[in-house]
Amino acid sequence: MIILRTQKDALAWRAALDRQTRVALVPTMGSFHDGHLALMREGRRLVGEHGIVAISIFVNPTQFGPHEDLESYPRDEAGDLAKAATAEVDIAFCPLDPAELYAGSRTWVEVEGLDGYLCGRARPNHFRGVCTIVTKLWGLLRPDFGIFGEKDYQQLAILRRMHADLNLGGEVVGMPISRDDDGLAMSSRNANLNPAHRDIALGLSRLLMRVGERFAAGERRSTALLEGAAQTLAPARIDYIELVDADDLSPVTTITRPALCALAVFVPSVSGGEVRLIDNTLLRP
Repeated sequence: MIILRTQKDALAWRAALDRQTRVALVPTMGSFHDGHLALMREGRRLVGEHGIVAISIFVNPTQFGPHEDLESYPRDEAGDLAKAATAEVDIAFCPLDPAELYAGSRTWVEVEGLDGYLCGRARPNHFRGVCTIVTKLWGLLRPDFGIFGEKDYQQLAILRRMHADLNLGGEVVGMPISRDDDGLAMSSRNANLNPAHRDIALGLSRLLMRVGERFAAGERRSTALLEGAAQTLAPARIDYIELVDADDLSPVTTITRPALCALAVFVPSVSGGEVRLIDNTLLRP
């Protein structure tokens, strides 16, 4: 595996690559779990034996708010690179300092409208940071495929809009949520949960399963689908529980087309604070 540390190195590597070689990129903030590795394996499937699977490992400061967990976000570059090697990753872009990507930068990338719902309401600059770093990575590594997980559904929807609007080339690929055997959606932040905290966190998947069962039984009203949600999630502190349109993320009261049930909660963590977890499920009439 080749490790690239600077933008100059990344640009030189990409310029030297044969034009016929396809590249799959998995942007990450590290702290890999099996969900990350599933994205990398999908990259290998898409580009084939002779293609290139590239990852980035960069805890992007511009997508964290002033009171969020930037400093405590789990980091383990050596362990991550060892795991990536098992998924046949060829290239890892791992800047050592945020200044490598942001020093002197005055440009931001925003997608209006879609960032005003769900996570965007409580994290006003989060998606600006996500869009900016993904655009930078796309420009440096010029992938044929950029692969993202559907757990961050709003992020994926915003990146698809950005990709189309800016004519970035290649394709944005979404992958289904990876879950542990107990149903909890895989997340780097799960490392901050002890067994008692994890049991609280399992309320997310329990609620989504209940919503799915009610939907399968024919219920289409959002109030009925979400009835008892707060009790199911207790004692977690709720950020939001919503039913939104699967395309534009606007709230829906009655489901007549594909919709997303999305939620974000704060669960106690081993640090004594809280960890924010998200989950979702698609409902298709």
